[in-house]
Amino acid sequence: MIRLRSILQGAAAAAVLASAGFAQQSDITVALQLEPPHLDPTSAAAGAIDSVLYSNVFEGLTRFASDGSIVPGLAESWEISDDGLTYTFKLREGVKFHDGTTMDAEDVKFSLDRINAEDSANAQKALYSAISEVNVIDPTMVEIKLSEPNGNMLFNLAWGDAVIVAPESIEGIKQTPVGTGAFKFDSWTQGDRIELSRNPDYWGEPAKLDNVTFKFISDPTAAFAAVMAEDVDVFSGFPAPENLPQFEADARFQVLVGSTEGETILAINNKVAPFDDPKVRQAVAHAIDRQAIIDGAMFGYGTPIGTHFAPHNPAYVDLTGQSAHEPEKARALLAEAGYPDGFETTLHLPPPSYARRGGEIIAAQLAEVGIDAKITNVEWAQWLESVFKGKDFGLTIVSHTEPMDIGIYANPDYYFQYDNAELQDLMTRLNSTTDPDQRTEMLKQAQQIIADDYVNGYLFQLAALSVAKSGLQGLWANAPTQATDLTGVSWAE
Repeated sequence: MIRLRSILQGAAAAAVLASAGFAQQSDITVALQLEPPHLDPTSAAAGAIDSVLYSNVFEGLTRFASDGSIVPGLAESWEISDDGLTYTFKLREGVKFHDGTTMDAEDVKFSLDRINAEDSANAQKALYSAISEVNVIDPTMVEIKLSEPNGNMLFNLAWGDAVIVAPESIEGIKQTPVGTGAFKFDSWTQGDRIELSRNPDYWGEPAKLDNVTFKFISDPTAAFAAVMAEDVDVFSGFPAPENLPQFEADARFQVLVGSTEGETILAINNKVAPFDDPKVRQAVAHAIDRQAIIDGAMFGYGTPIGTHFAPHNPAYVDLTGQSAHEPEKARALLAEAGYPDGFETTLHLPPPSYARRGGEIIAAQLAEVGIDAKITNVEWAQWLESVFKGKDFGLTIVSHTEPMDIGIYANPDYYFQYDNAELQDLMTRLNSTTDPDQRTEMLKQAQQIIADDYVNGYLFQLAALSVAKSGLQGLWANAPTQATDLTGVSWAE
């Protein structure tokens, strides 16, 4: 009798353990290096917001698929008028926000009108400036009228800046986001984690994971320790590329190496002397050794770029030769510009490894031609406030992870303050052109113009580097937008 009882107790204990093990496989802990400043993707430039919330919590009319293509989101279909001025979207029926309210055409109108409102804080407002009016036809049909054709409109509507929000929850969106996605927001412990859980009322394919925890680990050494100790299940955008061979050799892990839309640049304040002189900007470009930065800061991961465009895009032009590493030429240009002895400037570095590590290398390279770049390390919120908004900088390093964003060079008020009427006219014509061949030619022209003007120092295309436990499947290898899309992620059985 005693033996039978012990057998039964052992079986019960095993069942409990098996059950616990099974339950554990429906949770995931994802580590990221950057914590969002707040949780509203429609009112900030920080890609860290999309890294947590894009597709997971918030959705737009269209969305990016893992290969960068545009697919239906909250709109199941659409029609475009022959003149390209009217887009009519058929919305999915039965979609609810996480607070239980219905998502309908009124919410679409509210969201798009809010982008173009006078007091809008939307970081990409210019992408939607052609929207002249949004009309509700019925609860599942919305009409968007444009003042001029825009061949990028479906693409632009897929950005995190154009996700659909509701007037009922907009006041608290920065701390308590309410979307329509496969996961709903549960909590945010600032400085530590954000927790999501599966949305049981999701309109589409339900998430396979029950609970998601995003943990924020900014230090590369701590990132390595957390992954090795298996404290996290995946580190998206792993910040210590020198450790990747160690993970590749460990059967517990898988290493994902893909491409991003992240043009990593040495941004130059074009309105601040001496950088208002194109010769000085050209001197900076020739002082830079891209490969040394890729090797030293990224341990070989990254593709050199000579303009603000992704190398994997069919319209890309390789202009790296136009700003080759030529220190003697850099010194000569500085002398021609009136700075034979060089000058001092500032170099603001946000937290990502590509910036902090790359900044040390670039400062040394600039010093070789007489430019004394004083490094100031800033946190992400500081960078957004002082550099991006305040334009208080000489040089800075940042990776622009927004897709196909060369249009920012047509905005003279953008943080690097480049003002070129020729480019502005070209981008206006590009936006109204739908012919693919003509658009490709215009994009090539735009790349050449900003390379000729040496607007910024173009460094490399950021690689997408992630480390995950071997049992995880469905993770994006590439990053066509800054997102950690977990809607199709699961544990292998």
